[in-house]
Amino acid sequence: MTELRTESFGRTIQLFLVDGVPNGLIIASIHGWTGSVLVATQSTFARLLARQETDRTGVYILFGPDPEDALSMRAYIGEADSVKTRIDQSAGDRGFWETAVVVTTSDDALTKGHVRYLEARLIEMTMSAGRVKVDNSQTPAADRQRLPEADRANMEAFLANLRVILPVVGLDFLKPRPRAAGTATGKAATPEEAQFEIRHKSRVQATAVEEDGEFVVLEGSESLKDAGFQGTNTYGEFKQELIAQGVLALAPAGDKYVFTRAYTFKSPSAAAAIILDRNANGRRAWKVVGSKLSYHEWQEQKARITEESP
Repeated sequence: MTELRTESFGRTIQLFLVDGVPNGLIIASIHGWTGSVLVATQSTFARLLARQETDRTGVYILFGPDPEDALSMRAYIGEADSVKTRIDQSAGDRGFWETAVVVTTSDDALTKGHVRYLEARLIEMTMSAGRVKVDNSQTPAADRQRLPEADRANMEAFLANLRVILPVVGLDFLKPRPRAAGTATGKAATPEEAQFEIRHKSRVQATAVEEDGEFVVLEGSESLKDAGFQGTNTYGEFKQELIAQGVLALAPAGDKYVFTRAYTFKSPSAAAAIILDRNANGRRAWKVVGSKLSYHEWQEQKARITEESP
């Protein structure tokens, strides 16, 4: 029997704005799924605790910037018979969080065994993805949660829905890191992926790939140093943080920086600004390796091919 991949069919995600505004309390679910995902910020946390859903058995997540690393995020994952009390205590013990998430079901179908399994698997998946630091001091093993085979299968299906819904509400820590994150310059992540490059007149050059909507600058890429645009470079502080965290290291000659590891940027323009040490339109600055085709032109070409495909 062929396994059905979760991305092979469409989903209808329902977002209910409890307060009627985008920055208020949110309840997210998938059509036909009994799971409910409640999302709150620090300002709406009290209203989250007042919801009857939080008095059910479930798991919860506290998510925010890592106080020890300005480039990273941190997550704490827990479970409880009644989430309300446990999440309130955990939130009080941790000052890093900005987003609180409660995961439960509309029919109160989760048991203690279920949520222990979900907690263990969520911690395991988060650590495996490697996008955030896990704040949990203990990492329970999912295989120690003795669930019947049918229940384990149901919980894996539950987790599959969470992997779809969490990025929609701004939490992508379960998404595996791009394959290109372990790729150095000159080595394509996969044969079919295009590579992009910036070649500056100073001989500084950088290589990047796009993977699953993320723009990854590869290890060994170079970045200009002291280009003279500090006053107009909106990414100046970000670049200093990359240097402080060791993502960028000074080259032996001292005339440029080198990426010590692949780094994922939110946009090609952010990546280009770091490379060129000034604000830049990444859609124009990045060229397909071996051609004059810009990233923008490559995207348009790719869109045309997709439209023409049957």
